Amino acid sequence: MVQVPSKPLTLAEFLRLPETKPASEYIEGEIIEKPMPQGKHSRIQAELLAALNQVVKPQQVACAFPELRCTFGGRSIVPDIAVFVWNRIPCDDRGEIANTFSLAPDWTIEILSPDQSHTKVTKNILHCLHHGASMGWLVDPDEKTVFVYYPKQEIAIFDEPDAVLPLPIFAKRLKLRVMDLFAWLKL
Repeated sequence: MVQVPSKPLTLAEFLRLPETKPASEYIEGEIIEKPMPQGKHSRIQAELLAALNQVVKPQQVACAFPELRCTFGGRSIVPDIAVFVWNRIPCDDRGEIANTFSLAPDWTIEILSPDQSHTKVTKNILHCLHHGASMGWLVDPDEKTVFVYYPKQEIAIFDEPDAVLPLPIFAKRLKLRVMDLFAWLKL
């Protein structure tokens, strides 16, 4: 859903608005409400987040965050999973994790929801890559497909069950096949 205010808001004005559920994003002067996650989306998000953090967090290599607002390059987006290399995680004056992340994630992961625009999600992934992300994933639960985006490279499509999914170098200890990712949908 696109919300068009009576007069266009600046990014700074948008950031002063109260958070919404589901989250809204600020893209090219428009406020766009993300769809409410549904079952398949939520399950893949939770399981993938746990699997990633189990591999990268204990050794302080990286950390995966769910639904984290990232504001950079004139946009404020909320990827389904934003992964940051450990030394890029913003901290406040007390040395604690900051509330505001004004930088692109190192790896952005989006999980397509029913009726969600593939184009809008892809544009957010490309925006992250343009601003320093090393990889972007678009997971389509209905098609059992993962689109993998790299900076300045062709998109790779993974839909064969045995195909091993590519990961950023910092997450290489995780081994994940297409079938493993979508097996989380089974009860």
